[in-house]
Amino acid sequence: MNGDENPELWAFLASLHPGEILSGTVAAIERFGVFVALDDGPDHPVFPGVGFITIPELSWRRIDAASDVVRVGQRVSCEFLQFDDWNGEARLSLRAMQPDPFAVFAEGVTVGRALHGQVTKVVPFGVFVRVADGIEGLVHLRELTELPVETAEGILQVGDELMVVITEIDLERRRLALSRAQRP
Repeated sequence: MNGDENPELWAFLASLHPGEILSGTVAAIERFGVFVALDDGPDHPVFPGVGFITIPELSWRRIDAASDVVRVGQRVSCEFLQFDDWNGEARLSLRAMQPDPFAVFAEGVTVGRALHGQVTKVVPFGVFVRVADGIEGLVHLRELTELPVETAEGILQVGDELMVVITEIDLERRRLALSRAQRP
């Protein structure tokens, strides 16, 4: 697809600036993202909408499906990210319209702070622990127990509650490293 075949579409997309707010209606929900029919944009010759939101750009939270966040026919306002000149679409972000809960959480805590949490996932190298709504951190295997073990499985289970201590806050990568708080 190119600008010669669709000059109106290409001119519209080329006129957009990163950070600009665009409004429209959710036209279709797919496994890989959401198409948005933009209020001020032309129709797309192939897709149900000129705007497209990838799954990670729908929400700051981990989601299983786009339908957890939006529904067809819903009105949305999104931030324009970039002009995808391969597909002839405007890449959009819905999550950019909301404050990043990780950044908000990180402002109120410091390394060394003890928190109560609940195990959400057990992986071979440790466990993920929810310490606030939408905020999870990793307790690495070496921070989980003083005993030499090969895997985290069998030490804790999903749903277990425990005290953890923040050992690192990585704002750029949105990661929280935790250590299991040892009882005195």
